Amino acid sequence: MVSSQRPVPNKIQKQQYLSISPSNSFLKDDDVELEFSDVFGPLPEEANDIVYDEPAVVYSRSHSLVGPSSLDSHSLKLTKLTLRETEDSIDLVECIEGESLKENDEFSGNDDSDSDKALEGDLAKVSGVVGKDDFEILKVVGKGAFGKVYQVRKKETSEIYAMKVMRKDHIMEKNHAEYMKAERDILTKIDHPFIVQLKYSFQTKYRLYLVLDFINGGHLFFQLYHQGLFKEDLARVYTAEIVSAVSHLHEKGIMHRDLKPENILMDTDGHVMLTDFGLAKEFEENTRSNSMCGTTEYMAPEIVRGKGHDKAADWWSVGILLYEMLTGKPPFMGSKGKIQQSIVKEKIKLPKFLSNEAHAMLKGLLAKEPERRLGSGPTGAEEIKKHKWFKGINWKKLEAREVQPSFKPEVSGRQCIANFDKCWTEMSVLDSPASSPSSDPKANPFTNFTYVRPPPSFLHRSTSNL
Repeated sequence: MVSSQRPVPNKIQKQQYLSISPSNSFLKDDDVELEFSDVFGPLPEEANDIVYDEPAVVYSRSHSLVGPSSLDSHSLKLTKLTLRETEDSIDLVECIEGESLKENDEFSGNDDSDSDKALEGDLAKVSGVVGKDDFEILKVVGKGAFGKVYQVRKKETSEIYAMKVMRKDHIMEKNHAEYMKAERDILTKIDHPFIVQLKYSFQTKYRLYLVLDFINGGHLFFQLYHQGLFKEDLARVYTAEIVSAVSHLHEKGIMHRDLKPENILMDTDGHVMLTDFGLAKEFEENTRSNSMCGTTEYMAPEIVRGKGHDKAADWWSVGILLYEMLTGKPPFMGSKGKIQQSIVKEKIKLPKFLSNEAHAMLKGLLAKEPERRLGSGPTGAEEIKKHKWFKGINWKKLEAREVQPSFKPEVSGRQCIANFDKCWTEMSVLDSPASSPSSDPKANPFTNFTYVRPPPSFLHRSTSNL
């Protein structure tokens, strides 16, 4: 999960981007079992009606939160992490025993103990699969709860990627092993022009690695902040691309559950690209998830109420995204508690300068009852695509990337990092030492983590636009 702490852009505009301070108390809490109120505050039903003034402008919003869940894997403890990776393979590769993985000094901090070295013989290397030593680290371009995101170059090639590096000890301390495994598994199943692709995944004894497309047009928030807000025609194209991507996820039985501007990138052509599947979950039709997760400003009412949710929660988040693109700020602002209360109780205030069609779209996506929400009908996303606000969208051309947004970010080349804030890009690429988890060969939560993306022809792709 990418950190929601927002760097402050240098350019200040009249219409600022308003957001909420992160919940530090939650981020510092290492307990596994959390009460609903510990994570999200008091239940909205118990709160009084609220009246609040326009909040002061701040430059960070609530972090992605994960509350109580029925996942069995949350009972895993740090002491159960194994270093065995002999079954870490997929059908396309073969495992060769007897070869060991070694943690690079640059990332491990040279903190191997004698006992760590003795365990290296238990590690296996997968034939034909890339590892950390196959990449040259260039810059830091992001930071999350469990590690950093680096711009990297694959050695002996000119290919530039984003490498998400996550520390196992931090993951296990927060009992998020299942979420990290799910992120990797979900990314292997996705093939869509507006979703970032996973190219490789692998692990060492200290860290997990996801190697993805490097998208260097910046986050949607970065561009939204500098633009102030988007005109309807531009917001329509962005929203259509997001709807197309979310529809693809739902067809694959996947909920994203953390849609927000920080998790949407822009490529050099101005197209949006969904990323960060750290809270995504596979689901079955007619089932509901009871996990409490997401980012407060984008949570659907059913998540805030703690009543369980399904894929309709994603359509609520798309509605909040659209509102934010068209107005420059989310509809519900204030403290975390006020936001929760507003999500459940308050009606959305729609600006008069928006078209009637935009009003209708927002009202449909932001219906508080999920069964009445646009996209929840028997035809699913088709009822969104056929909405009158999207009347001018040719969906076939859009998904062929033939509909060009009117705005393109300034990008000087494949290695350009101008659209990433200096608070990240000026960080040292040297990673901090990670403690060595204990070994338990029978309880490794990260087995079968290694992945190499098959060539496009294997995935039956008709085009290769990414």
